[in-house]
Amino acid sequence: MASLNPPVCNFGQPAADFNLPSIDGKRYSLSSSMGENGLLVMFICNHCPYVKAILPRLVSDVRELKLLGINAVAIMSNDPKDYQEDSFENMQKISREMEFPFPYLLDETQFVAKAYDAVCTPDFFGFNSKGELQYRGRFDESRKETAPNSTRDLFYAMKQIAESGAGPKEQIASIGCSIKWSQL
Repeated sequence: MASLNPPVCNFGQPAADFNLPSIDGKRYSLSSSMGENGLLVMFICNHCPYVKAILPRLVSDVRELKLLGINAVAIMSNDPKDYQEDSFENMQKISREMEFPFPYLLDETQFVAKAYDAVCTPDFFGFNSKGELQYRGRFDESRKETAPNSTRDLFYAMKQIAESGAGPKEQIASIGCSIKWSQL
């Protein structure tokens, strides 16, 4: 399992559109997902230890961000052939168990991950209300284990975006497992 860091934020880059199926049986697009003050697009999966380490806090932070007018979607783009834990059925299971307050979408063709240039899980893209990229950084300083008393980098960046429309100029890249690309 390779650990990767995504590139730094390309401020102002427009959000790529998507129309993906969710574990709740509905389809979600960029326009139907956008919040009043922005959107957090998260590339996650079920098997990644980096995602597992932050998931309870991520769920909590997304609930708080919703109160600030920031909506969120999680996208699973891995090819689940070699990682059964990332199957659609397991996506449904983890979403129920963790009570995800956001749609959990399946990017079966991996087209959306490629459109966003997502490279790892977790990979976060924070957009303002105009759909302009303002954050592409880490959740916090945690790695595969929770770091006690960590600064909530993602939360505070998205809060700043909700309040001003602009993200912090200084951002630290996320780290995570490489996206498992299909070999077809």
